[in-house]
Amino acid sequence: MHIRPVKSLRGEVRIPGDKSISHRSIMFGALSEGITEVTHFLRGADCLSTIDCFRRLGIDIEDTTDRILIHGKGLHGLHAPESVLDTGNSGTTTRLIAGILAGQPFTSTLTGDASIQKRPMERIMSPLMEMGADITSLNGNGCAPLRINGGRLKGIHYHSPVASAQVKSCVLLAGLYADSTVTVTEPALSRNHTELMLASFGAEVTSRETTVSIQPHPRLMGQKTEVPGDISSAAYFIAAGLLVPHSEILIHNTGINPTRDGILRAAKAMGADIRQLNIREVSGEPVCDLLVTSSALTGTIIEGSLIPALIDEIPVLAVMAAFAKGTTIIRDAAELKVKESDRIETIVTSLKAMGADITATPDGMIIHGGRQLHQAEIDARGDHRIAMASAIAGLCAQGGMILPDTGCIAVSYPDFLKDLEDLCVRDS
Repeated sequence: MHIRPVKSLRGEVRIPGDKSISHRSIMFGALSEGITEVTHFLRGADCLSTIDCFRRLGIDIEDTTDRILIHGKGLHGLHAPESVLDTGNSGTTTRLIAGILAGQPFTSTLTGDASIQKRPMERIMSPLMEMGADITSLNGNGCAPLRINGGRLKGIHYHSPVASAQVKSCVLLAGLYADSTVTVTEPALSRNHTELMLASFGAEVTSRETTVSIQPHPRLMGQKTEVPGDISSAAYFIAAGLLVPHSEILIHNTGINPTRDGILRAAKAMGADIRQLNIREVSGEPVCDLLVTSSALTGTIIEGSLIPALIDEIPVLAVMAAFAKGTTIIRDAAELKVKESDRIETIVTSLKAMGADITATPDGMIIHGGRQLHQAEIDARGDHRIAMASAIAGLCAQGGMILPDTGCIAVSYPDFLKDLEDLCVRDS
C-alpha cells in the first residue's frame, strides 16, 4: 500500500465500536442470565476471537447484520471446551478470559498467535495463583499457551505493580467466583469499562480512586448494550485532521470515558483545535462528536497518570510530535515494550526511517519535531497501531509512505484505509 500525500482532509467519519467494550459485552453477556443484545459491535479480528472462544465454551452467540445476540447461561453455565481456546492476536481476550476460566470446574488450555505467545502472562498468573488458581505456562516462560485447572478461589487484595485494565479485569472476573471480596489497587487508574459494565449487569462493584472491589457470586442479567465509537480508532483521524493543512473532520459517536481520553488532553496541550459537540451518554459511557481542525502543534511532555489513559495512542502521538514545533518527551511508558510489538523500538525505527529526530529511552522517547519527513517503507511488524500511525505520517511526508503489509489493521479497524481515503482531497 502506497499512502500518498494529500492536499487536505474534509468530511465526516463514523468510527467502529470500542474494542474494549465489545470484548466485555460478549464475556459479561455469556455469564449473565437471558439475552444480551449488542449494537455497534466491533467486528475486528480480536473481538471475533472472543466470540469464538465463548462459543467453544458452550455459549450460543448470534451475529446478525446489525447486532450481536448472546444467549447467556449464567455465572456457572460454561462447559469444558473440546479443543484449545485460540485467542488469535488478542491480549484482552487472553488475559480476561483467564480470570473467568480460573473459577470454572474444568480444565482448559489457552493459546494465541506468535505475538500472544511472546506477551507476558505472569502479570495475571501471579494474582490468580495468589487466589488459589492452578495455572501453568506450558512452555515454562511465563507466556501462553496456558493450562488452567479451574477450581475454588479465595478473595484477596491485590496491589498491581502496573496500571493495566487487563490485569485488573482478570482479577475482578476471577473475583466473581471467589469465596470473599476481591480488591485491586493500581498505581494509577487504568480504563474502567469492566467496573462500569459489570455493575450495569448486576455485579456489586465499588470504586474509590485507584482501588476497586467486587463481591462474589452475583446474579448477572442480560442487557441491551450500545457500544460507543472507539477513541483509539478516532485518534488516527484526530491526528490526520490536525496535521494535514486546510482540514476539518467531524468524528461521530466517540467514547470520551475519562480513563480513555488522554489523547484529547495531550493533543490540546500541543495546541490542537478539537471541539466536543453533542455530548451525551450511551449505555453508561460518555460520548460526543469531535470536530477536528488543522492546527499548528507544539511539543509537550506526556507522562505519569496520563499514560494509562492514552497508552494505545502513543504511536500516533509520536507522529504528531514529529511534525510539531519543538520537543516532545514521552516517559513512564515502558508498558509499550510488551504490546503487539515493542512499540518504543518500532515507533523510533519507523520515524527515523522517515527522517525524524527521535531517540528511544528506557520508558519512552524524545522527539525533536519540525523536520520534513520523507517517504520510507515501514515494517509495522504485524502491529495494527503502528500500521495506522504510519499511514497518517504518510499523508504529510514528502513522497508519502509505503506499507508492505496492512493486513494487521483488521485486528481493530477493518475499514480504516477506506474511511481514510474517503476524506482525502488531492491535487487533480
